[in-house]
Parts: sequence; structure tokens; C-alpha cells
Amino acid sequence: MRDVAIIGVGMIPFGRRDQDSLLDMLAYSSLKALDDVSPTGELKVDAVYVGNMGAGILQHQTAVASALVDRLALLPAAADVVENGPASGGSAVKNGVLAVASGYYDVVLVAGGEKMREVTGWRATDFVATLTHPQTEYPYGITLPGMAGMFTQLYMEKYGVTREMLVSIAIKNQEMGALNPYAHVEMAITKEGIFDSPHSVVNNPPVAEPLHLYDACPVSDGSAALVLCPLEMAKKLTKNVPVVVAGFGQATDTHTLAERDDPTDLKAVTLAARQAFERAKLKPEDIDVAELHDAFTILEVAESEHVGFFKKGEGGKAALAGETTFGGKIPINVSGGLKARGHPVGATGVAQVADIVWQLRHDLPADRQVKDAEYGLTVNFGGFGNNVLCFILKRVGS
Repeated sequence: MRDVAIIGVGMIPFGRRDQDSLLDMLAYSSLKALDDVSPTGELKVDAVYVGNMGAGILQHQTAVASALVDRLALLPAAADVVENGPASGGSAVKNGVLAVASGYYDVVLVAGGEKMREVTGWRATDFVATLTHPQTEYPYGITLPGMAGMFTQLYMEKYGVTREMLVSIAIKNQEMGALNPYAHVEMAITKEGIFDSPHSVVNNPPVAEPLHLYDACPVSDGSAALVLCPLEMAKKLTKNVPVVVAGFGQATDTHTLAERDDPTDLKAVTLAARQAFERAKLKPEDIDVAELHDAFTILEVAESEHVGFFKKGEGGKAALAGETTFGGKIPINVSGGLKARGHPVGATGVAQVADIVWQLRHDLPADRQVKDAEYGLTVNFGGFGNNVLCFILKRVGS
């Protein structure tokens, strides 16, 4: 198996992009990634993988990977769409990594994108809920915010997580999002504005108790893209500092949350992270920066524990103590995370990897660049933790 390097990265600002079609967004981020490798355009792409969950439902369009290859004049490159719910982007990256590592393809473009804002918020919520169990969950009105609310209540009762801990994560991630030019939510918030304002219930209404508006990610449009190649070819193709996929893991868990032995135990996160660390020959304490799938603030707490950064019951306390802030013990979601960067579901797993690549290249402004970062980790959370991918990236030379 060959070492796989990420040599090009592209992203467009997340948010409401009424002026762009889904294909426009995928093309823009892909062109940015290709230009990042070689501004002259002299790069032969062998295959394209597109992470997307909902084009067939939301845009009434399928085969978007084929359309993207044609749009970018990359014919006759192989083209595949990868659908895996909110982990579609991570799964597309995995497919690209395996294709290069196997030696079957040399240069692979991975793009992820979703256009979710052209429908109502209720329809977007219903669209995401299609990943729930079709007989035992979806017909009864379960939604992802509903699942997250129940999970949060259980986690609070078992591990002592408090509203103040969750608010500290919302504040941290929106503060970082305000510094990120690609972020959907560019508004910083304060503890006083949430707890002390007489209008706090209006400004921060319940979404699914005990979760409130500032605990949830926005519904977003957006796209991100990567270019992969064998490490041995990287220096021939680009002047960028190559970042290697040191290891990855993927695991699934019981589909229905209620049928799990312990609904607070995110087994797929633990197993995916364990696989990634074993393949990378690293430990949680080696990681310098992480992007965790914080569709809801409670997930940042739970994932930080399940990947091994903190013991069970300590993640919320660590967040409150500032250990996960920029400059803290293990900076988490310096991009703003899903909470602020946004969550166009098919794009998220690709965007997480892109943000870590920028960190490991040391390409970011001083107010977002983790000093001397050499190793980074991502968690892309599919379903409600029933299909999870974890990637560990390494700066070449580390």
C-alpha cells in the first residue's frame, strides 16, 4: 500500500448560496483544489469521488459526479457519488485514499457538497431524518435534533454535563467561526448574552430540550475539495507541503438509538478512532488539533471522550476549563466546527480534512494557526453515531 498525500485543498464560503447550483459549488471548490496543486492546470485526474447525501431528494438530480467530471473537462476520469448520510464526505475521502493507496489511480479529486437552503428548514430537517430507521423511528416523527436532545439528557444525567459546559463550546466555536472566512455563522456570542439577557429565551429558544438554538449547527450550502496522490509523486506535482493520511478508521453501530446497550456509548466513534490510531501508530496525546463533528454541542463533548482525549465524564469539564480552546491543551474545532462553519452534510467530512490540512501546512493566520501543528484528527459522524469515520493526518517530515 502506498502512502497517500493530500496536495491540494479548496473550499467555498458556507452559508446561503442562492446564486449557485449544487454543481456550481462542487465545481468552484474543485477548481480551487486543482489550482492549489498546479496553477498552470497541468494535472491529469484519474478519478473523482463526490460526497453528497441529498441531490436526488433536494435538487431532483442524480449522478452529480459524472456531471462534475464533464463540467470540469476531466473526461474520461472515473466518477462516483458516495452517499453515507452526514458522513458522505468522509466516506468519499476514504474511497479516494483507498484508490490511491492501492495503486489503481495516481491522482484523485474528492469533492463534497450539499445545497440545503433552497428548501424550508422543516423540509431540510425531514431530509436529514431520512437516515433514521424507516420502520421504527421515521414514521413516529423522530428527527436528528430530537435524538440529540434525548442523548444530551442521558449524557447529562450519567456524566454530570451542565448547560454551562455546552454554552462554553458554543461560545468557543462561534468565536473561532467569526475569524474563519469560510464560516456560515460569523457572529460571536457571550455567556452574558445567553444567560443574563432578559430576552435570552427569545434569542436562544429551545430546539430539543435541553438543547437550544446555540447548541445546534445551521442548515448550510457549501462545498470543499481535496486532491490526493501517492506521497512519492507529491514533490513532482506541487510545491505545497504534503500532508499524509497517516491512518483512518470506520465503524458502524446499531441503527436505532433505543436498541443500543447503552445509548450514551458511541461505540462506532471509539472503534473508528482506535483503528485510525493503530494504523497511524499514534496515541490521542500525539494529536495537536482536531475537528470533531459538533452538529450539536453535546457531540463535541462525547466525541472528545470517545476518541480518547479525555476520560468519560471529563470532556465537558475540560471544555469549561478552556482546554479545548485555541491555545489550549487540545484545540478542537478551530475552524468553528459544524456549529459555526456550517454543516452542508455531504461537504462536512471533506471540509474537516481541508481545515486540518491547512493547520498542518501552517497556512493559516496567526489567530487561527495552532503553533507547530504536526498531527491532526477528524471525526465525521454519520446517522446518530451509527456510521463514523476518523482520519489522522500528518505533516510530512514529522
